Amino acid sequence: MKKLRILLTGLFLFVATGACADNERPISVNQLPQPAQQFIRQHFSDRKIALVKMETDFMKKSYDVLFADGSQIEFDSQGNWKEVDCKLTEIPAAILPTPISTYITSNYPGVSAVKIEKDRREYEVKLSNRIELTFDRQYNLIDIDR
Repeated sequence: MKKLRILLTGLFLFVATGACADNERPISVNQLPQPAQQFIRQHFSDRKIALVKMETDFMKKSYDVLFADGSQIEFDSQGNWKEVDCKLTEIPAAILPTPISTYITSNYPGVSAVKIEKDRREYEVKLSNRIELTFDRQYNLIDIDR
């Protein structure tokens, strides 16, 4: 009985550890969900794609697209963007929701957004002057990190 319990515990730990481990593998652009492919064509057609990766984590997938200039986009399993990071260049204006773009233009003239990240609750925007702004889903400013 004791050996059976040890065996079952070991088997459980093996399965649990394997199931939670990240699994990344390179894929082609054509293997991305259709919305992700369209997003890239619409906003990043002038940039050269260096690598596309699919990450499987237990029960969900995500996709990372890395460009030759260092920019990066992360998509969820349906191909919706979660994060756009253009490092030192401005993210395409059409990606920024209009109220956020208006706020940045009004309060930080001459400064551009270089990164945007969204989740179920909020948007985080990093500006070229290194200030990070957080907006709720109704586009109200809720935090400024200098």
